[in-house]
Amino acid sequence: MRVAIGVGLLAFLVAVGAYAYEGLMVSDAPVPTYGVVAFAVGAVVLVVVGVGLMGLLFYSSRHGYDEPPHIKR
Repeated sequence: MRVAIGVGLLAFLVAVGAYAYEGLMVSDAPVPTYGVVAFAVGAVVLVVVGVGLMGLLFYSSRHGYDEPPHIKR
């Protein structure tokens, strides 16, 4: 069963890669300015969210928020 899932996922990856390669090889379709701006804004937002989440992860780890609760009996 695992082999079938792995083969299916690998086939899907190859199909998506071929589709992306064909899309990138279109030489007469330049990216408009708003496309470049949207990509840049998306990349910046992605970095900000990633850094923010990692900061929260380290903050919670160092201040003991990741410890299991202590139940009083």
